[in-house]
Amino acid sequence: MHPSSSLMEFSGVEGESEKLKAIFLPFITPSHLVPVVDIARIFAMHGVDVTIITTPENAAVFQSSVDRDASRGSSIRTHHVKLPHVPGLPEGVETINLSTSRDTASILFETLTKTLQTQFPQLFHQFKPDFIVSDMFYSWSVDAAAEFGIPRLIYVGGTYFSHCAMDSLERFEPHTKVGSDDESPPIPAREIPETALTATPTIFSREQMNWVKEFRSRKKGATESFASKSFYAFERTYEELYREIMGTKSWNVGPIFSWVNRDASDKSSRGHGKEVEEGWLSWLDSKQKGSVVYVCFGSMKNNFSGTQIAEIAHGLEDCGHDFIWVVGKIDEGQSKALVEEFEKRVEASKKGFLIWGWAPQLRILEHPAVGGVVTHCGMNTVIETVDAGLPMVTWPLFAEQFFNERLLVDVLKVAVEVGAKEWKTWGDFGNEIVGREKIAKAIDLLMGGGEECEEVRRRVKALSEEAKKAIQIGGSSYNSLKDVIQQMKTLKLQKLNPKVEEPVA
Repeated sequence: MHPSSSLMEFSGVEGESEKLKAIFLPFITPSHLVPVVDIARIFAMHGVDVTIITTPENAAVFQSSVDRDASRGSSIRTHHVKLPHVPGLPEGVETINLSTSRDTASILFETLTKTLQTQFPQLFHQFKPDFIVSDMFYSWSVDAAAEFGIPRLIYVGGTYFSHCAMDSLERFEPHTKVGSDDESPPIPAREIPETALTATPTIFSREQMNWVKEFRSRKKGATESFASKSFYAFERTYEELYREIMGTKSWNVGPIFSWVNRDASDKSSRGHGKEVEEGWLSWLDSKQKGSVVYVCFGSMKNNFSGTQIAEIAHGLEDCGHDFIWVVGKIDEGQSKALVEEFEKRVEASKKGFLIWGWAPQLRILEHPAVGGVVTHCGMNTVIETVDAGLPMVTWPLFAEQFFNERLLVDVLKVAVEVGAKEWKTWGDFGNEIVGREKIAKAIDLLMGGGEECEEVRRRVKALSEEAKKAIQIGGSSYNSLKDVIQQMKTLKLQKLNPKVEEPVA
């Protein structure tokens, strides 16, 4: 049963004054923009009147999806805010990605924040929202929501597991109690499994700990309500532990992309704005079931040095399995020439297919020829891969990705690791080089069909079934969405009629 079949049961007939209205404020990086828009589309699909507020360039990424939803009956629209020209900000730059310099990203973030803060009172009076959903980076929206007397849901990426691990790191500082790289930090037993805190080097660098503290500080005082793209069966205990530790309400509504991306058009244009087909489909159609490994490192996919790119190419060529590699953007020079030569070679042998730039990931993952995924452990790709029932080779790079790796490898046991150990900062190549032998070995272990591989596949298939059940009537995410909408309705009624009591959560 497709989730659209639940619409009549879910919403019911409401008058205009009773209809919930919401403003969504997605952040301007692809990895945050796309999931927040998907969540907005889910709310609209289930009867909420939704306005997504962003800049024109970012709106172009998802406008076709919003237009299709509106044509299907959802009450959803996009409102553009135009950024003023400021010194140091290049004309037309509205998105933060890996090619954005740190200085430009800082200026862009500051400009966007000031613009949204300044315009929000006018936007509030124009759209009259009953609640707002904003990205964690917009901490100012907490005060804005409070000023206008409406609730604010926060979107925070990552897993509950990673948030629990970061909480333990910050509170108990086990990394300060070890004497060498060979020692494991002492972990408070009830807080989190040891695997969560040995996710990257045993001794956490000052830079990494600063990132943990900065990441968590963005949420403090701002997590009264928390919207997640995960689903209950994926994390179970850690979702409950998170609520206990943080003392906050949270609702899992994932896998979010499954709710709203119904057909090939939805899936092909998601995160890009238009459909793209440049040979990958016919190439996959020529391959046997489960024979291809899909290699993609997310929206920050070119976070590699030339040496590392060469090792990836050799590792893929040596692994003995067919592959699709989403290369992304490589600057002119020796690295690009190497990859172009590599592309000609694997194209001639029909062993590999390279995608330069954006890839229609949802469609690739659902293709029967794909049998496994090499991933940076970003949560968008992780959940999409689990939903597709595919095992993973984990290659974390930065942010909370090393924590996510431990969840996948040690707790859920649906992945094998490539062996990356160095936590990088955004846009930094780092010093570690994962060699071709490690790359080829991990892929062969995943795709080779041995007993360990089959057990990993069995577990991820079971999780895939749970993911699909979660968004059906009576499923965990369905019930979670139903609950959060009801909570927002009750709060609206309380505002209109203070005698209305809030339901027991």
